[in-house]
Amino acid sequence: MTSLALPAALRRDIDACGYFPDLIAETVAMAIAGEEVREHVIHHEATFARDEIQRHMSVLVLTPTRLIVGHTDESDAPGEAGQAMSTTESVRLDKVTSVALTRVVAHPERHGSNRSATVETWLSVGWGTARRVDLEPAHCGDPECDADHGYSGTLAADDLTVRMSAAADGADNVARLMAFATALQVAAGGGR
Repeated sequence: MTSLALPAALRRDIDACGYFPDLIAETVAMAIAGEEVREHVIHHEATFARDEIQRHMSVLVLTPTRLIVGHTDESDAPGEAGQAMSTTESVRLDKVTSVALTRVVAHPERHGSNRSATVETWLSVGWGTARRVDLEPAHCGDPECDADHGYSGTLAADDLTVRMSAAADGADNVARLMAFATALQVAAGGGR
C-alpha cells in the first residue's frame, strides 16, 4: 500500500521518535484520509516490565471534524519475529464530552514573570467509549462497627489520558501538549 501524504511537521515528529515511523505514518495517514490537520501531538513512552523494555507511541491529531487517536505497541514473543500493533480511533468532535487540561507549575508564586514553568501536563479526553470503576469497601463513622457496609466507588470516563513532563519529555513537548489540549477544548466545546 502506498503511504498517504502527511503534513511535513507531523511526519517530521513521527520520524523524530524513530519508532516504526513508516508504519505509524501510514496508519495515521489512512485515518486522516486527506482531511486538514489543525494540531497534532506525539507521545512516545517506554515501560519497563521485568527484564524488558516495551515501547508505546500515541499520535493525537485534530482535524476540523475529528479527533484521531493512534496507538502503536510492539510485541516480541521469545523465539518469534517481532510484531507491532497499530490502531487508530476516529472520534467526531461533537461526541467529545470532556477535555481536561491539568498543569503542574513550579514556583507558582512567580507565575507571569517568566520565572515559573509548567513542569508536567495531563490531557484527559472523554467521549463515552471506556469507563473505569474504582471500588472500595464502604465504611461508616463508627470505629467500633464491624458490619458489612458494601462497597462505594466512582465511575469515571477513561477514554484517553496523556501525561508529559519536562523531565521525561522535554519542555517543548509539554508546551505542545498544552497547545493541543487548548485547541481541542475550543474545537470540542466552542462555537456551537
